Amino acid sequence: MGVRTIGKRRAVFLDRDGVLNRAVVREGKPYPPANIRELEVAPGVDAGCRALRDAGYLLIGITNQPDVARGVTEKKVVEEINQYLSKRLSIDSFRVCYHDNTDDCECRKPKPGLILVAAAEKDIDLGASFMVGDRWKDIEAGRRAGCRTVFIDNHYSESNESEPTFTAGSFLEAVEVILMNARLGKMTTKIFADGADREGILALYRQPYIKGFTTNPTLMRKAGITDYEAFARSILKEVPDRPFSFEVFADEMSEMERQAMIISQWGANVYVKIPITNTRGESTKDVIRNLSAKGLKLNITAMMTLQQVRDILPCFNGSPSSYVSIFAGRIADTGCDPLGIMKEAVALLRPNPKLELIWASPRELLNIFHAEEIGCHIITVTHDILKKLELVGKNLDEYSLDTVRMFYEDGKKSGFTL
Repeated sequence: MGVRTIGKRRAVFLDRDGVLNRAVVREGKPYPPANIRELEVAPGVDAGCRALRDAGYLLIGITNQPDVARGVTEKKVVEEINQYLSKRLSIDSFRVCYHDNTDDCECRKPKPGLILVAAAEKDIDLGASFMVGDRWKDIEAGRRAGCRTVFIDNHYSESNESEPTFTAGSFLEAVEVILMNARLGKMTTKIFADGADREGILALYRQPYIKGFTTNPTLMRKAGITDYEAFARSILKEVPDRPFSFEVFADEMSEMERQAMIISQWGANVYVKIPITNTRGESTKDVIRNLSAKGLKLNITAMMTLQQVRDILPCFNGSPSSYVSIFAGRIADTGCDPLGIMKEAVALLRPNPKLELIWASPRELLNIFHAEEIGCHIITVTHDILKKLELVGKNLDEYSLDTVRMFYEDGKKSGFTL
């Protein structure tokens, strides 16, 4: 998410044609409206801009208008459209590049000049801001400026030459992404992605709100991984700067220690997962104590009781940082509300600042906010649940309508008759 600079403002930089207003599409390529009469504000933009302003964002239009340099349109037409949009949508300002490619200016997207000048003038924290566009040049300009980016996919017949932070299907979806990030950005609970799908891990690594990663032999087996070390070393080259937990798979204590020493050498960001017992129910306290004394960063996993927490707390003497992972989701599966256990666990860990509590195996997106509410340090979330983050803050009337449409379309596709 980035750390917001105190005192600076946040902004959403908005491309104009194809984002704020409908582009005129010819042969799969977008063009600006020729005049004010052709101007049509895109669906959801009025409500979306209002929601962004209510959330405290400045709204700044960033637009290339090379047709002025080409003699296709007049500057006053561009200004008239911008003035209309500014008044209707309460845009704080428009920044326009009137040059063509041959002018080699610094303001024409994909160069970030317009964004950088606006940021300097309005004291904007670019790391906490977004660029929203419907073409790769918008996304690249935002990326170069240091913003997070949201690409609105209008399905033009052109390649996307810059990787966006997020992709949306409409302006309102883009707004939902931004507001979701704003809400997550205020959280103290860190979200770790739990999985073994390589493409999924790398996609989530691009999301600033993902602060770390975990995996386990079960997830790796489901992903078809056959070479544990090769997979781990490969993915750590791609994810070198966020915590990543890998689990031992031995059952004998001495072998757990041996595997843990090997795993710990894979990277400075590696945490070694040690189960709270072996398959015979024998405590791994001595393993934890020995590895901690050697300075390993540990993740004690498969825990479900407060007594287990109390038993291992004296074992952490030497570890620079370790996690205590309670499987709240599995506790809930038994019909027991895990909130009380997790609250007490937070209190038990409080005297040791080197220990962090993980809310493991969540069953629904709401558990992220449960974890935040009780002050849990970390929650590990599967890739499938993380996909639901785009629903955070979604209007329930709209969600109801989406559900009705889904049922209707599936009914049609099924060919049901009565």
